[in-house]
Amino acid sequence: MSIKLSLERIRLLASHLPPYSRPTVHVAGTNGKGSVTCILSSIFLASGLTVGRFNTPHLVSVQDSILVNEQSISLEEYTLSRAAIESADREHGTEVTSFEMLTLVALQVFEKLRVDVVVVEVGMGGRLDATNYIPDESILLSALTTVDLDHQSFLGNTVELIAKEKASIARKNRPFVLGIQKYATVENVVRSVVEQTGAHFIATQSAQRRAWDDTIDGPLPPTFSLDADSFRPPPPQPITFTSSVFPNSLYALLYLNGSHQVENLSLVLTIICTLISHPSCASRMPSGFSERVLENIKTGIRSATWRGRLSFHRLTVSSPNPRAITVLVDGAHNRASSETLASYVSNLVTMLDGNPNVRILRLSYILALSHSPPKTPKDTLSPLFASRSSTRLLIRTKVAAIRFTSPEGMPWVKSVLPSKIAATVRESVSGVGLWVASDEGKIQGQLESALEWAIAEGTEREDGVQELVIVAGSLYLVADFYRLLAKQEANPV
Repeated sequence: MSIKLSLERIRLLASHLPPYSRPTVHVAGTNGKGSVTCILSSIFLASGLTVGRFNTPHLVSVQDSILVNEQSISLEEYTLSRAAIESADREHGTEVTSFEMLTLVALQVFEKLRVDVVVVEVGMGGRLDATNYIPDESILLSALTTVDLDHQSFLGNTVELIAKEKASIARKNRPFVLGIQKYATVENVVRSVVEQTGAHFIATQSAQRRAWDDTIDGPLPPTFSLDADSFRPPPPQPITFTSSVFPNSLYALLYLNGSHQVENLSLVLTIICTLISHPSCASRMPSGFSERVLENIKTGIRSATWRGRLSFHRLTVSSPNPRAITVLVDGAHNRASSETLASYVSNLVTMLDGNPNVRILRLSYILALSHSPPKTPKDTLSPLFASRSSTRLLIRTKVAAIRFTSPEGMPWVKSVLPSKIAATVRESVSGVGLWVASDEGKIQGQLESALEWAIAEGTEREDGVQELVIVAGSLYLVADFYRLLAKQEANPV
């Protein structure tokens, strides 16, 4: 079964299931939609609401896509709900796709539990995405994060065509909030679609980064360090946001890594303001919603976490000698997200460069990519190896090219051959160490072998030397990393 964008099958099958009625925020976009749904859900939860959240693709297991109060539903709950929908699918011959099935499972679970609010991430595009079958009366508002080139074979070869597809989740008489955009032409396209639909266009208001303030934020955290035994993360980002909805300017700390998350937070805060102030939303939110959100919004922002997106982890590599390393995991899978990852790594280098006790950084990339024409390995990977300025820090870069495990229920998803990744690396940058896994044979063990190769240079701790392993290129590779991490946590080395 492959990707078949259509709403006919899912609408037909949904007509034979209990109707969906939960108040829903629907979020589309090329990059950032997962982070937006994550922060938004965290704010709702901190404000005392019961929250359903649907994100794809899943990481470790398929039920990870369906969260209630930020916890994955149980395998039992998932299995029971899926069995009922599969039975209806067989009875009515609708032959829904695996993503359509997963979407229906998620929404039926949220309906059964009568959650206060649901936050749904579009799978691909918008107009024909399975999540767009949600009835108009359930949609609180629609939102669109950054639009960029990705999935061109399904959505169009320009950002304008892609924006049109994604903006088509707009609903009549409902707000549509447009996030901050990289391309100026996107807003005109989106405005046109929203106006034709009869929705209410709202532009995102920007949150601003500010200086750390001890009186507001507390003491500044310790200096950043990559040392696995005494890891100290980069400090959170202090932000401020002003809106007529808030009685005073909002001062908060954002713990999600990357400057791009401030733009995602800007969209979230504009969504919150719209839910409070727009008549079509305010009347459908739980009693006391405004007061509860205003009281707890800082906690919700601070508590937001999003695995696999610029996430730091500690992992012990057992061979040749057991040694703990710091790993940065990111599902960067297209050019725009690779540029974001590269920018963040450059910021880390700048922070280390300011530490006189650090003289060498060993930087090892472990990369795998999904085969997704017309996108090429060069499209995705070339931003990762752009030159970094450093006044004194010596950076030693290595790259391992591997494959990932095929995700459950998605047999059409294939890895780019490691040899093709390696060819792209050689073309993009010179003077790096390179390790290339087999194009054929077993995928199992490739990640472990790459990790062992990545740290082989430093068998012992050295003064003035720090190292970072970056696992990136596909969320499916990130999933393999989390399986390895879970296995290690269950059976420590």
